[in-house]
Amino acid sequence: MSWTHDVVVVGAGSAGLTAAGGCAQLGLRVALVERGRMGGECLNTGCVPSKALLAAARRAQGMRGNRLGISGPGPMVDFAAVRTQVQKAIAAIAPHDSAERFEAWGVEVLRGDALFTGRNAIRVGARGLAAPRIVLATGSDPAVPDLPGLREVPFLTNETLFDLDTLPRHLLVLGGGSIGLEMGQAFRRLGSDVTVVDHGAILSRSDPAAAALLLAVLRAEGITLHEHCTISAVSGQPGRIRLDRDGQAAIEGSHLLVATGRRARLDGLDLDKAGVTWTKDGITVDARRRTANKAVYAIGDCRAGPRFTHAAGYEGRLVVAALGFGLPSPARFDALPAVTYTDPELAQLGLTEAEARARHQNVSVTTEPWSENDRAVAEGNTAGFIKLVQAGRGLVGVTILGAGAGELLLPWSLVMRGKASRWSLGGAIVAYPTRSELSQAAAFRPYEAQLFGAAARRWASTLAWTRRLR
Repeated sequence: MSWTHDVVVVGAGSAGLTAAGGCAQLGLRVALVERGRMGGECLNTGCVPSKALLAAARRAQGMRGNRLGISGPGPMVDFAAVRTQVQKAIAAIAPHDSAERFEAWGVEVLRGDALFTGRNAIRVGARGLAAPRIVLATGSDPAVPDLPGLREVPFLTNETLFDLDTLPRHLLVLGGGSIGLEMGQAFRRLGSDVTVVDHGAILSRSDPAAAALLLAVLRAEGITLHEHCTISAVSGQPGRIRLDRDGQAAIEGSHLLVATGRRARLDGLDLDKAGVTWTKDGITVDARRRTANKAVYAIGDCRAGPRFTHAAGYEGRLVVAALGFGLPSPARFDALPAVTYTDPELAQLGLTEAEARARHQNVSVTTEPWSENDRAVAEGNTAGFIKLVQAGRGLVGVTILGAGAGELLLPWSLVMRGKASRWSLGGAIVAYPTRSELSQAAAFRPYEAQLFGAAARRWASTLAWTRRLR
């Protein structure tokens, strides 16, 4: 077979852009195929617009009530202007992911649908491509549950939510995961009534203490939360949506956001022709992100595994290491960060305490409350804590709840990966007053008993007695 490229990458989201850009900068001949907008879901309908909306909502919330001796008339929300700000954020970041930027690195960017015609061959429109290595990074779509009547009513997903030009009167949110809670809090703070419905316990996979504190904050802000709720049918029309519940009163609202997870985007690829296998969870891959056809990699949301933008970018880097340097780097997700960007934020690294106790022996826990941090006290924002979970001598999990919790994960990621130690973190010079002192205090806590225990006190007394004799 005659190769047209060294690497063909399908999908221009975080995973695909990282893989294509890295390989091209190493001098490989790279084709990048994208049928939609450059930047994928994260830039256009996910991470970027959601965080821009959360920033506007946080601004609105800060103008309510009397905090720190400051009061005012309250926010006047111009939702059309908020939407404009969201779009401006997307537009400002878009050049980083643009076709022009990647073409300047030597990537050939092709627009259209890609489908396999063989194990190493892809067709895009009338163009045939062939390469010894193909990277699938096609992303994911919103997972829409099979509920009676749902397809017959107007509903929103993250792909359409940011197209709203008027503020919902009452937003119903189906799904109490990160997207559901983030957007629920955002619209509540902007002025909507919000009801979140989940078939199980909301934040069931999170640390129970952290989940309870966060849900208490959301309820205090006026968000209605329904857990363990079975929806039997959905009905309605624009401006009036009804959720029927088994054995309970129906819930009505003006808009419905479906936030029940993601599904791998695999339609139309003709994976069978490439010898690539998949399940309902996505393409099946090994630790090196190779499919059943070892010439084809699958990274990011299209493969079975965690669906985070940072996981996708990480896997893109692994592909660059494999294809550009010949380094067979297996993916490691033992220190994968996950953040729910509510206020306060809920950040998790590795295992929760319950998960650690189920998997390991000799588990110990260190907890440092937010209220012990001078910066948090000075700002009147003391809700939260940091919890370190250790199995034996190794750190296996970190839970942080509090303002900007996600920003505190980096040093703990280094500790969990063996690139730093709790001792070095506990002994670092940390700027005062910052929330980073919480990490330092939590890191140092296990050593206090040794440093200030009976043996240490005897040694200090001996030294003092010796000095008195001089």
